[in-house]
Amino acid sequence: MDFMLQHPPRDRVVKWGHMRPLIKAIGIVGVAAVLAAPSIPLAAETPRRPNIVVILGDDLGFADMGAFGSEIRTPNLDSLASEGVRFANFYTHASCSPTRAAFLTGVDTHLNGLGNMDEWTAPNQRGAVGYEGYLNNRVVTMPQLLRDAGYHTYMVGKWHLGKAPTQIPAARGFERDFSLLDGAGSYWDMTNFTSASPKSVFTEDGRYLTALPKDYYATKTYTDKLIGYIDANRGDGKPFFAYVAHQAPHDPYHLPSEWRSRHVGEYDKGWDAVRQERLQRQVELGIMPAGTQLAERMWFLPDPIVLAPATRAILGKKMELYAGMVENLDFHVGRLVDHLKKIGEYENTIFVVFGDNGAEGTDLFKMIAGTPGTRDYLFAAINWSQTHPNAWGDPGSYVGYGPMWAQVSMTPFSQYKGWLAEGGIRNALVVSGPVVTRSKGSVNHGLMHVADLMPTLLEIAGTRYPTTFEERERPALMGKSWVPMLAGKVDSPRTEKDSLAWEIFGNRAVRQGDWKLRWQYKPYGKANWELFNLASDPAERKDLAAENPDKVRALVALWDSYVRTNNVVLPSRSTFETLEDQLPPRTPDDPGYPPLIYKRQFVPPKDLLSDPKP
Repeated sequence: MDFMLQHPPRDRVVKWGHMRPLIKAIGIVGVAAVLAAPSIPLAAETPRRPNIVVILGDDLGFADMGAFGSEIRTPNLDSLASEGVRFANFYTHASCSPTRAAFLTGVDTHLNGLGNMDEWTAPNQRGAVGYEGYLNNRVVTMPQLLRDAGYHTYMVGKWHLGKAPTQIPAARGFERDFSLLDGAGSYWDMTNFTSASPKSVFTEDGRYLTALPKDYYATKTYTDKLIGYIDANRGDGKPFFAYVAHQAPHDPYHLPSEWRSRHVGEYDKGWDAVRQERLQRQVELGIMPAGTQLAERMWFLPDPIVLAPATRAILGKKMELYAGMVENLDFHVGRLVDHLKKIGEYENTIFVVFGDNGAEGTDLFKMIAGTPGTRDYLFAAINWSQTHPNAWGDPGSYVGYGPMWAQVSMTPFSQYKGWLAEGGIRNALVVSGPVVTRSKGSVNHGLMHVADLMPTLLEIAGTRYPTTFEERERPALMGKSWVPMLAGKVDSPRTEKDSLAWEIFGNRAVRQGDWKLRWQYKPYGKANWELFNLASDPAERKDLAAENPDKVRALVALWDSYVRTNNVVLPSRSTFETLEDQLPPRTPDDPGYPPLIYKRQFVPPKDLLSDPKP
């Protein structure tokens, strides 16, 4: 079966020649509506619809781009921000797969198959609809719809939404792809993290790879492949949609040697000082309002001032490598942008840039290697040991930067990836291109969600979300189009009455207007509802639940409605149970929970194996 051809594109290239008078009269929203109506004749002349490039940084923090207050040098991303709009109130999910699933489907994670991370599915969630651990067949994806609307569809980078032939990018609408199917791995080769799955799985154009290109380095190769895909179809009159799902800057921090020493000694001053400096720049840039306070330093982290200089230097070196990862990512974004300018496609391309969740503050090395008696422990101890700092970045090394620097990446917010505090789910967003008519370089604070990208990009492409697709009824979209906001007609796609809700790993949250209600396991929360006013307290320093019982009840009602509407199944076992000694012991019905990070090595079908294309 040819999985690349399950959804063949219909050659429906839209010609905009007769639409120009309407653009001024009714704006982009009206144009999109007209394009979707088959009764309106379309002219034979050009220009064609815009290209769409979505750039996703894996674990990229809210404050890691220069345009959002960082000292890390990101000139290419900053240039996109200066030519477009920065959005400071944009939400994803607290972990990678749910964010990617919501982006590609516009449907809540508990309906699209990623109600929980596949690796951490709780006993009572196994087999439940919406908890398959991959994009299920109830949903239709953005690339499927864009292909049918006449777009080329390309993907490069991390997938993490299923490995079986019916689950890979080529089966879900991508015409061309070069994809890492796992959640992380080496940047130099196919090495994975655990003995249960020692080899990462890659696909190229719907076939599973037996090897990687000889000059493989993840960020470089992804960019090379995408440029090749774009060039292969130049001049055919079709626009393209490119999903650039970079692995960077996710740990391990693997870098070419010339990128490892660009910030030597810069972070020896410690995390508190760097956070303060980033917040000051955020206020100056208009990202955060004057008077914003930093979230309290995580209670288990020391004041860096009390540490010995040598200790600060070795911890600072971890942040140096992370900064190098971000700068290398920016460099390759610049290569793509420069190429689009060279071939005359830049001015007709929409760019969307964001991170998939909060920065990674968990020590993944300890999660992997810290389970004595398992094969995972032995493999990690031998092959993924904390090598000498001078070798950090080399193949076979492993380094992550820890919770202290993750909080820096998420300045000024509380906590980081995996949690539903703002540091786990608030992300920087940049949108630039021909549909953005707001003031260039401006900052917007409208309430937005990653699921909004589905209706937004479909509207820009001149198509719409179907209630049925391939004779199946599809779940309703949860997102709202940004097109009126990008055109400067409104400041937010949501009103004060609209709400957003999240659940992952048993932690839960709901936001309406400036108010946010949050429930998290101890000690990262109170194991009870906490209430925050984000307008005055974006760092979530003061719990207002006791002072506002009516507001708590109203938001709890919204949460209950969300649970019913989206088939939320709270886990019977949590990955966070062991965070507090007072928690009851595990029950004997599932003594092995939580499972290993990876379950077993995936073996692709032999008839779908191939070597990488040159």
